[in-house]
Amino acid sequence: MMGNKHWTKMEMLHETVKNKNIIIKGSHSYYSDAYDNGFERSVVRYLHGDEQTCHREPRWEIDKLYIGDYVCIGAEAVILMGGNHTHRADWFSLYPFMDKIDEAYQSKGDTHLGDGCWIGMRAMIMPGVTIGEGAIVAANSVITKDVEPYTIVGGSPAKTIRKRFEPATIARLLALNIYEWPESKFDALRELICSDDIDALEKAHLLFE
Repeated sequence: MMGNKHWTKMEMLHETVKNKNIIIKGSHSYYSDAYDNGFERSVVRYLHGDEQTCHREPRWEIDKLYIGDYVCIGAEAVILMGGNHTHRADWFSLYPFMDKIDEAYQSKGDTHLGDGCWIGMRAMIMPGVTIGEGAIVAANSVITKDVEPYTIVGGSPAKTIRKRFEPATIARLLALNIYEWPESKFDALRELICSDDIDALEKAHLLFE
């Protein structure tokens, strides 16, 4: 119930998501559903494919939302998905007339939230973008294009603020594929994952093999 909501509570997505168009990787990604009705009802804005429309035959292929592991999604974020692309900017009228709806629809493609990324409170993710591994989306930002791995972006539309690490360090991190490691290895090396010592992490990775 809304009266029991609190900012310290979170929704583990692998336990709650039922929409077949939302693909959850792993078991660690969460949504901070402190103030609303939860991830599927409040965050993911499907005009087709959600619990209200899943029994209808879709007019077009429904966009997929892919969510990596260890993804953190702040309260009241919005992710626009399938069916929200029927306002043609190249037509004189933006209005989605039902007799023209099939012509009006222009798919933006699937949306991807990369492993370990952090979506800030009240951020809006526009259709078809990819948020890279370890990226940070600042609160209240509007994401209209892809975000590179380990990059901090903010604003409306969002622009790059800075890289989280030096480019060489980011390349080494991506090469390690830490979010593809078995959970036993990830847990064993968590002290180094929760640090900024790339040399030590690489060394431990090699010793673990």
